[in-house]
Amino acid sequence: MNKQPYYITARELAGLGRDQIPPELISNTHLIYSSPATLSFNSPGAQGFGVKRAGLAIPGSVMLLVAPGCCGRNTTILSELGGYSDRFFYLNMDENDIVTGKHLRSIPQAVVEVCQALPQKPTVVMICITCVDALLGTDMERVCRKASEAAGLPVLPCYMYALTREGRKPPMVAVRQAIYSLLEPLTKRPDTVNLLGHFAPLNDDCELYDLLHQFGLKQINEISRCRSLQEYKNMAQANFNLILHPEVRLAAEEMETRLHIPSIELTRMYQLDKIKNQYHILARTLGTTVQDGAYYEQARQAVETFTKAYGQVKVAIGGMLNANSFELALALTRYGLTVREIYGNLAAEDFVYIRKLAQLSPETRIYTNLSPTMLYYDCSDSDIDLTLGKDAEYYHPGSVNVPFNEERQPFGYEGVRLLFTQLQEALDQAASGRKQNHIYGSASAFAAKAAAESNNTVKTSQDPQNQEEGSDTKIVHNLEGRNQA
Repeated sequence: MNKQPYYITARELAGLGRDQIPPELISNTHLIYSSPATLSFNSPGAQGFGVKRAGLAIPGSVMLLVAPGCCGRNTTILSELGGYSDRFFYLNMDENDIVTGKHLRSIPQAVVEVCQALPQKPTVVMICITCVDALLGTDMERVCRKASEAAGLPVLPCYMYALTREGRKPPMVAVRQAIYSLLEPLTKRPDTVNLLGHFAPLNDDCELYDLLHQFGLKQINEISRCRSLQEYKNMAQANFNLILHPEVRLAAEEMETRLHIPSIELTRMYQLDKIKNQYHILARTLGTTVQDGAYYEQARQAVETFTKAYGQVKVAIGGMLNANSFELALALTRYGLTVREIYGNLAAEDFVYIRKLAQLSPETRIYTNLSPTMLYYDCSDSDIDLTLGKDAEYYHPGSVNVPFNEERQPFGYEGVRLLFTQLQEALDQAASGRKQNHIYGSASAFAAKAAAESNNTVKTSQDPQNQEEGSDTKIVHNLEGRNQA
């Protein structure tokens, strides 16, 4: 038996092409070693925004979890988070329910009891069900209609089905579709836009808000900033949607069909020239121009300051962070850093980054967090100085780590500035000894040496101005004459 972790180099992977991804990198072709989920206790919902917490994005909503005790138990940890303790309710399934499906007849009455137990009637009840009902073939749409009639308020299904992860509507796609499904058509306002995709808002300092104001958009809606049901419903007034996460595409398509709100997709990237191109394409699409020079310069200075001090670091990038691991690897490589390893789950659309990475850093190793062979990963002979993401820290506990996985979302130039500021602070702390050596190990010595040599020649990007076709912005739907906003 081979006891070596599976990996493939960027050069080898690019040579195979997007239509021949090795089965080791495809989760439904083998057993799954779910190290990232385990590290965050992120069975679908405990830490971060899994299905259960995401399902409560609508203001005033509550959730009824219909599941065996083993599936519901971890939700009690989520309930301890601020604001969630009075929003979760449980309908336990026993063995008889699992065999006969008898529990389905109890759901409408359970919803009524939940509403009666609360001092204020909820705006909507989300019914969260698990793989048990997936295997039973439960028609949850029908069950929710009956519960809605009994309780006199909207009741929506929320699917925590790991079995659908490889399908067209995996759980996090389906829950995004559900939380926008209550919006009803309203008269459009040309100065209003929705930001779709995340369950937490963008960082307050993100320049996207200011740029949208430059375009004449006065009202910028995010579901995470809606304080009332009416504010949520007013999202239907938007002139168009900005898609900021690919898992909300299906919901955006439905919003165009039902609410006649077209969409533009922006990609979160960490390559400054790509970010600049994306903003200028957006401006042209809206029939205007953009003044983003000051934001670009702030981000550029953060990159330059870091590379002057630590431009020779060797980096490992995980999948548990606010970035696409492969795009981030390409960005760091172009800034002159050495990316030794990537731990991520590859998709065909990531090949736009893989092909360029293969040219600049062909020996970068690509591992998959889902491969059982990662049990044999050994970092004893590693020279990694810096890790990004909690999973990368797990594989390299002796290196400086920056999780970069806060709930508030980075984007655009502000995301680049925030990333390099955090990288700088982490290595500065290691160099000064403010962090204990048993956490950072040999990385402290590296950081100290790099800081002392900060006046050395900066390692420059190997390909600073390359433009990868198709990687800047995606116009999902034509704005149909609405770009006068």
